[in-house]
Amino acid sequence: MSTDLMPNRYRAGESDLPRRESELIARRDQVLGASYRLQYRHPVHFVRGEGMWLYDPDGRPYLDFYNNVPSLGHCHPEVNAAMAEQAGRISANTRYLEPKLVDYAERLVHTFPDVLDRVVFTCTGSESNDLALRIARFASGNEGVIVSTYAYHGTSAATAAVSPNLGDAVKLSPFVRMVSLPGPEGVPESQAADFFEAQVRSAIVDLNRRGIGVAALLIDSIFSSDGVWVDPPGFIAGGVAAVREAGGLVIADEVQPGFGRTGAHIWGFERHEIVPDLVTLGKPMGNGFPIGAVVGRRGPMEKFGATSRYSNTFAGNTVGIATADAVLTILQRDQIPQNALAMGQRLRAGLEKLAKQQPGIRAIRNAGLFFGVDMGSERAAAAGRRAVALDVVNAMRHDGVLISTTGANEDSLKVRPPLVCQAEHVDLFLASMERALINVAG
Repeated sequence: MSTDLMPNRYRAGESDLPRRESELIARRDQVLGASYRLQYRHPVHFVRGEGMWLYDPDGRPYLDFYNNVPSLGHCHPEVNAAMAEQAGRISANTRYLEPKLVDYAERLVHTFPDVLDRVVFTCTGSESNDLALRIARFASGNEGVIVSTYAYHGTSAATAAVSPNLGDAVKLSPFVRMVSLPGPEGVPESQAADFFEAQVRSAIVDLNRRGIGVAALLIDSIFSSDGVWVDPPGFIAGGVAAVREAGGLVIADEVQPGFGRTGAHIWGFERHEIVPDLVTLGKPMGNGFPIGAVVGRRGPMEKFGATSRYSNTFAGNTVGIATADAVLTILQRDQIPQNALAMGQRLRAGLEKLAKQQPGIRAIRNAGLFFGVDMGSERAAAAGRRAVALDVVNAMRHDGVLISTTGANEDSLKVRPPLVCQAEHVDLFLASMERALINVAG
């Protein structure tokens, strides 16, 4: 979501706040940089979290249906115990021999197709995408990067330059080409694959004509910032093939769809039946502890590593590895992806029923527990649709349920609860959304 264009964020003077929060906001404004934002028209203040819930200073619970970072729920006791135990022994870097580093690396790559058998650790998703771009450019000898129209891939200088979602104030690299997605363009699913491939091939022609060449197709396999455009499965395959024909690499940004969120698979790219050259990981990898990675094919990884230095003091530190190892253990042992699939089906059924009963829901898209829900009538102006979405988000916040918005017009609800979501949480969410729709319509 654009940091400059977040319409559901707090603006001074918009809401009546308790003295405790208004004084805290005033102190923030005096010391924090202007780039910081507070979400919701009436900001939330939390002091602890547990599972699916966040609690404010007065003990009021809020159901979290937005936060994909703690994918196993807030403050998971086993994850916290692994983190604390390792922190109590030693926190060291990857230049020392450490069996747990190798153990976890072996376990992690085992969840990928066999050809993706090398891993380099980072601290964040932004670092992962930054490193993946370096590898792709070095391995291909080219500079061009193809991304979707409203993609977001990170906050470093290199990743911000390939993130059109950040808004006009953040200038894109001249080596970037944007491609439209078939869904937002209204292309029928039967023509989606041809449409996407044509967009990618056109971008490749332009990059080659200008002597830039294509280094990478960089895609979030669930296209979350574009509005969660997930169907039809496989529509990206022709574009993937075109990039490889042109000498480029395919980078799957799994920071949001990875680690079981799509339900049927651990990795979002599997849903499209492609195998990328590089895969970038972040956020849910440590359930809130900052750790990320680039997993890739041996060829480009070794070509880059043989001549280029990547030294990152905190990446792959022993505390992060112990934490990530606990997350992967729980993910597999407790069949978290299967739960995401089942709860996604329950949530979709409930939303479809709600759409028939209440006006305001235009379309529903999901893979597992990642939803984009378009709000407002097709006949309504863009500003009107956006207003409906934002009103619903803020009405649900007042009701104690947290979601946000996404998409070019910010008229799609972004719904992505922790993957430990259960049936009772889904039902609470649906009841709150029904109240919000009635409130907004009234």
